[in-house]
Amino acid sequence: MKSRDALMRLKRFQVDEKRRKLAQIETMIAEFRRMAGDLDREIESEEARAGIVDRAHFAYPTYARAALQRRDNLLQSADDLGKQLEDARLELEEAFEELKKFEILDDREQIKERAIEAVREQAEYDRIGSAMRYASA
Repeated sequence: MKSRDALMRLKRFQVDEKRRKLAQIETMIAEFRRMAGDLDREIESEEARAGIVDRAHFAYPTYARAALQRRDNLLQSADDLGKQLEDARLELEEAFEELKKFEILDDREQIKERAIEAVREQAEYDRIGSAMRYASA
């Protein structure tokens, strides 16, 4: 019984860990995309201030060029994390399915234990009833 409870706790913990990992990756992706959006606004502002939007122009602002590179890196990182996110989703799904299997097995074991206990109780009641019949006879 204790080992089964410990195993159930372990499986639940694993599912919770997978959920936390998934949430962390989602948060990182959202943060990278937000930062990329902020950089887009800064790039537009810098281009407007300089009056040059042609990125190939020799006088294109250095800050805007660096911000473009950083934005592209952030978006690439977000895309890479998207792949990790899919892997994390699959891992969570597998862990959840495994937990469900153990829960189903646990439910079956509990039903079997209750049935055995009911048979024991009935046998005890039958013994008491028989003893009372013989005592009153």
